Amino acid sequence: MTQHEERAPHVQERTGPGLPGESTAVDGDRPEGAISAAIIAAGAGAAALGLFTTLAEGSKGVADWLQWSDRVGPLSGKTVMAVVVWLVSWAVLHLALRNKERETGRALTVALVLLGLGVLGTFPTFFQLFAPE
Repeated sequence: MTQHEERAPHVQERTGPGLPGESTAVDGDRPEGAISAAIIAAGAGAAALGLFTTLAEGSKGVADWLQWSDRVGPLSGKTVMAVVVWLVSWAVLHLALRNKERETGRALTVALVLLGLGVLGTFPTFFQLFAPE
């Protein structure tokens, strides 16, 4: 091989936390499932905030249930519940996808759709459509 020829990424056998004899690329791609899980969970948290905002506007019972602080009003429950949805979805998705080879592009698309729904749910012109007359 001359000095101008490229070498392929080195693949070596390793044992450790994975299965014995599992082959891993030292300089190659790694599973992106954990990254995808974090990205999708962020979108889920945003969508949850939009959902709780719309539900609180549409139902007095939900608004009362979400009012955990009298000084803050239902916003206290909406944000806390959205954070809980974000953390739980991140944990569940991380466990499900951590060793999977997923494209983060797909995860980004899913997260952007969820983020868009979440933003839509927080616009007054949208959530006021569900307000009782």
